Amino acid sequence: MLAGTELPQVQDLTTADLRAVAEHKAPGKDGSMLQNLGRAPTGVTVAGIASDPSALDLVERLKDDLRTGQPVAFVADITADTVIEQVLIDDVQVRQLAGRPDRYAYAIALREFIEPVEPASTAALDADILGDATDLLGGLLDGLDIADLFATGLERFVEPLSGLLGRLQEANGSGGP
Repeated sequence: MLAGTELPQVQDLTTADLRAVAEHKAPGKDGSMLQNLGRAPTGVTVAGIASDPSALDLVERLKDDLRTGQPVAFVADITADTVIEQVLIDDVQVRQLAGRPDRYAYAIALREFIEPVEPASTAALDADILGDATDLLGGLLDGLDIADLFATGLERFVEPLSGLLGRLQEANGSGGP
């Protein structure tokens, strides 16, 4: 069942689990350590055929759930080992089948919805961090005001230094070892 609706004539149900493991190599050592970073959300693919008169309504409800991007309830006896209660609909593919009216083949890609973890309490942080940052950057911003004056002040050195490279090469070629 998906979002309170029984999916008709399910022919294929596939799950995909992936564990995240990081390998850390110790400098100067032959071995390494593995760190378990948990698992990625389980992927579920459901494929079947809807052939009753309400098949088009089912297809439209699935597409609406896909567009909203909100988690929906999911119940399947086959996935008892991977207790999945809510899923996000990633993709809905529908084909109209020939031979009988209102007959559709569907394939739905689902991804397990894992509730995000609430951030740790920020009570321990200094409440005036923005004020401290403003104080630190205040002097820097004042210094940027003179950058334009500095750039235009260098113009008087352009003419005397423009021929310097040529004069140095000339002096090195004539008086060199």
